Amino acid sequence: MTSTPNTDERLLKASLLTRILRRPELGALAGVVVITIFFAIFASDKMFELSGIMNFLSPAAHLGILAIGAALLMIGGEFDLSVGSMVAFAGMVFAASITLMNFPLWLAVFFTLAFAGFIGWINGLIVHRTGLPSFIVTLAFLFILRGLALVGLKAATRVQVAQDKAAYMNESLSFNEIMHAIFVQSGGATQQRGLAENIAPGIWNEMFSGDALEGLFRWLADAGYTATFKSGLPKVTGIPVEIIWFVLLSVIATLVLVKTPLGNWIFASGGDAEAARKSGVPVDRVKIGLFIFTACCAALVAILTVMDAGSTDAARGKQKEFEAI
Repeated sequence: MTSTPNTDERLLKASLLTRILRRPELGALAGVVVITIFFAIFASDKMFELSGIMNFLSPAAHLGILAIGAALLMIGGEFDLSVGSMVAFAGMVFAASITLMNFPLWLAVFFTLAFAGFIGWINGLIVHRTGLPSFIVTLAFLFILRGLALVGLKAATRVQVAQDKAAYMNESLSFNEIMHAIFVQSGGATQQRGLAENIAPGIWNEMFSGDALEGLFRWLADAGYTATFKSGLPKVTGIPVEIIWFVLLSVIATLVLVKTPLGNWIFASGGDAEAARKSGVPVDRVKIGLFIFTACCAALVAILTVMDAGSTDAARGKQKEFEAI
């Protein structure tokens, strides 16, 4: 009598199709395919022209940048409900640093990212030190940051009006006059406009506004590969920079998750934090770092939207935390 040897199922080789079907990304890809087919059938033909694709990829890239930060934080076992309010708050900080503090663009960018990262660090530190759920902590900061954006923009616009009046009279505001405009005067607006006049052209401007690869798209239009207006100008002048930022951050985040020890730490921290801690993973530092990264992603979206619109708004980013999650 012969016995059949037991084969360890872990050693069985799965077919390529089986391995593909096991991938969790397949669900998201299937959803994209279904939605694309639906709109291809029922939407206007112009939606899938190059100009139409750029039109819906541009706002999608803003949301995608927020989603990258939210995704890494959720993989790490936490989530941040304040990212939408951070978009408004960071936009206010960015605008004020340019119009009121007269920072050059590169310094305003770093200042805004650093300020947002500091808020993210506070979020992570409170979660770590108190043991409160990140839902509670970041829900509080959702209201705090939104309120600061409202109050801050009103104060900033009051100071801006006072500066304009002083400049018209060939005078400069004193410190006391600035404090009076901020804390004593009433009124002010929840929007700040006219930022474009304070931003000098240059490489930093091109990194955060406008289109990339304009020369390539002009050549494609001249060669007849893309559509043009009657004047001969291309309908699509380039790739919006926010799409470039989204692709760049997506590639970096993917490589970090699947190719680096930090990626293993993020997965371990979100899977079983106590077991990861006993294995030597710096769980607390990893999670605080993810809060900082998520806040910086929101600040980047704020910078891109301010540069694109030439203004900032205290209502910007509303409900984006839920869309990102």
